[in-house]
Amino acid sequence: MKIGILGYGNLGKGVECAIKNNPDMELACVFTRRDPSSVKLLTQGVPVYNVSEVEKHKSEVDVLVICGGSATDLPKQTPEYAKYFNVIDSFDTHANIPLHFSNVDKAAKDNGHIALISCGWDPGMFSLMRLYGNCILPDGNDYTFWGKGVSQGHSDAIRRVPGVKDGKQYTIPVQSALDAVRAGKNPELSTRQKHTRECFVVAEEGADKAKIEKEIKEMPNYFADYDTTVHFITEEELKKNHSGIPHGGFVFRSGKTGWDKEYNNVIEYSLKLDSNPAFTSSVLIAYARAIFRMHKEGQNGCKTVFDVAPAYLSPLSGEELRAHML
Repeated sequence: MKIGILGYGNLGKGVECAIKNNPDMELACVFTRRDPSSVKLLTQGVPVYNVSEVEKHKSEVDVLVICGGSATDLPKQTPEYAKYFNVIDSFDTHANIPLHFSNVDKAAKDNGHIALISCGWDPGMFSLMRLYGNCILPDGNDYTFWGKGVSQGHSDAIRRVPGVKDGKQYTIPVQSALDAVRAGKNPELSTRQKHTRECFVVAEEGADKAKIEKEIKEMPNYFADYDTTVHFITEEELKKNHSGIPHGGFVFRSGKTGWDKEYNNVIEYSLKLDSNPAFTSSVLIAYARAIFRMHKEGQNGCKTVFDVAPAYLSPLSGEELRAHML
C-alpha cells in the first residue's frame, strides 16, 4: 500500500514514522508548498514534489494523508485533493464537520474516490467511545475531558497577543470534576468546572506584562470562560521545559441499567500521549489502510470513523483476529 503525504510539519513527520512501523505500507512521495529540495525526509530515496504537481503523480499514491494545513486550510484542501486521490484528514472543528463532510463527499463521489475526514483522537477515537457509550447506556450522560496537554490552537492565540514573543498553553482537567464523574454522581458541570488553562509566556523586552495577562484572560472563545493562570518565563525556560507536544484526555459514559434503573455504570476511556502529532499520525495510518480496503471493494464518497468496521484497521486477517483478539 503506497501512502502519500501532503505537507511535512510535525504531523507529516509523524505519518512518516508511523509508516515505518507498518510493514504493509510504504511512503510513496511527499507533496509540499515549499521548495522540494528544502524538505529533508527521514526515509531515504522518497521523492518530494511541489503541490502543483499532484495531478502528474496521482498514480503513485493509494491514499494521500493530508497533513499540510490548519483547520482553516483543510476545508479547501481535502475537497480539492479528493479529485485526484483517496484522502484522509484530521479536521477537528467539531461544529463544522457536517459542512466539511458534504463538500468532501461531493468531490470524492464525482471522481470515484473515497475520503475519510476528522480522523485522530478527538474527533476520532473519542468519537467512537462516545458512540459506543450512548448505544450501550442509553440512559446516561457523556463527559469529555482534555489534558493535561498542550493545546496548539490556544498556544497560537497566546502568540498573537501584542507583546508576546512566544508561549505555550496547557489544558488541565479539574480533578474534583473527574472524581465526581468516576464515582457515578452524574454531575452537571459548567465549562469552568471541567478545565483550567495554564499559560507560559515569553514577553518581548519592555512589554507590559499586566496588559498581556489581562488580554489573555479576557480573550473570548479561548480563555474568558476558564480559570486561567499566566506565568511569565524566559525563552530558555520555554525551550527547556515546554518544547514537547504532550496531550491526552478522558471520555466517560455514566448511566443506569436494570428494570428500576438500580445499577450504576461508568465507562471510561483515556489517553496519555507523549506526542499529540505522533499518536494522531498512527490513527491516520490505520484508517488509511481501512479506506484503501473499502475503496478496493467499490466504496466511494466521504466517510468518518463511524463508518469503518474495526477489522478494516488491522493488517491481520479475519481468521487471525478471531483467534487472537476476540
